[in-house]
Amino acid sequence: MPLTDTAIRNAKSATKTQKLFDGGGLYLEVTPKGGKYWRLKYRFSGKEKRLSLGVYPEITLKDARLRRDDARKLLANQVDPSENRKAQKAARQERSANSFETIAREWFKNKSQTWVPSHGNRIIRRLENDIFPWLGGKPVADIKAPELLSVIRRIEERGANETAHRALSECGQIFRYAVATGRAERDPSGDLRGALTPVKKKHFASVTEPEKVAEVLRMLDGYHGTLAVRCALRLAPLVFVRPGELRYAKWDDIDLGQAEWRYTVTKTETQHIVPLSTQAVEILEELQPLTGGGVYVFPSARSPKGDRPMSDNAILSAMRRMDIGKEEMSGHGFRAMARTILDEVLGFRPDYIEHQLAHAVRDPNGRAYNRTAHLPERKKMMQAWADYLEQIKYPKKPA
Repeated sequence: MPLTDTAIRNAKSATKTQKLFDGGGLYLEVTPKGGKYWRLKYRFSGKEKRLSLGVYPEITLKDARLRRDDARKLLANQVDPSENRKAQKAARQERSANSFETIAREWFKNKSQTWVPSHGNRIIRRLENDIFPWLGGKPVADIKAPELLSVIRRIEERGANETAHRALSECGQIFRYAVATGRAERDPSGDLRGALTPVKKKHFASVTEPEKVAEVLRMLDGYHGTLAVRCALRLAPLVFVRPGELRYAKWDDIDLGQAEWRYTVTKTETQHIVPLSTQAVEILEELQPLTGGGVYVFPSARSPKGDRPMSDNAILSAMRRMDIGKEEMSGHGFRAMARTILDEVLGFRPDYIEHQLAHAVRDPNGRAYNRTAHLPERKKMMQAWADYLEQIKYPKKPA
């Protein structure tokens, strides 16, 4: 007789496993511990085999019969249900291993080792918030350009145009990584060139007129906050590196005896040398007794051991407290200030300036210059720059 729901519910465990048959090879296995498991007995290629169909009551009698019928349809087509299940499981595992999110996280793990943590955090947050919910579970090889565009459009439609462009660029890098590792045939992001609204270029606020520069420098000198932030404010215009590079400056990379700061530029992954003027060395020597025992030159106020850098907002917040408006000067603005004045006022060669800004500069044969290129000339330039800033900041009155 076929099984009924009542018979299944009332089935009691015994000292040995019981089998309650329903028909067509389907039966319920009741274990001594009270477990109730659906099984299908069938023959394939002359061998008797068993197939698990689930556990009661999660799988009802109706569900078990449907699963039995599906298995018997496979048998009618000369397909072993057990082997078919193994193949489907392997396909699911392969699908998961080759999903966009799996490959993206693998790409991120490899690339982020060369990034400052804040940059890496922004990228992974962007992927987790804007990309993975829609594309993360899909096989990377199956994602086409229109599907990618629809996801990027979500970002653009909320007014984050620049973020949309960055997300598309990062997706392109992930697709190319998938191609390089043999898990995709092509990068669909290349088909989307011109599909997004162009980003309006924003220039970092900066002052370049000597009178205004002098005023800003005097305001920085008058800062009354912590010594670490005060030294960072005074050093920033002298070295004009990127704000993140200043925050992540490490004592191990600075040689006060040689008056040099050597580090890897995260944006281009190239080695860079910053010659330190006598004024810059004096600032670092003043700070060294306080933070020299830690890792970072400018540690976070919340890191007594100096193993965390100051926040990316520390310098900007200090400038705003001194009423230096964001439309007047930014942390990045010291670079524009130096580029303009070193060229137009002090008359240094543009290639020296570009080298010192850690921009890509190539020789006449198209090869990238190494970090020591024009180093003696750049040392003279950096000292002349520091002397110039000191001169306009506190001009000497004629005798």
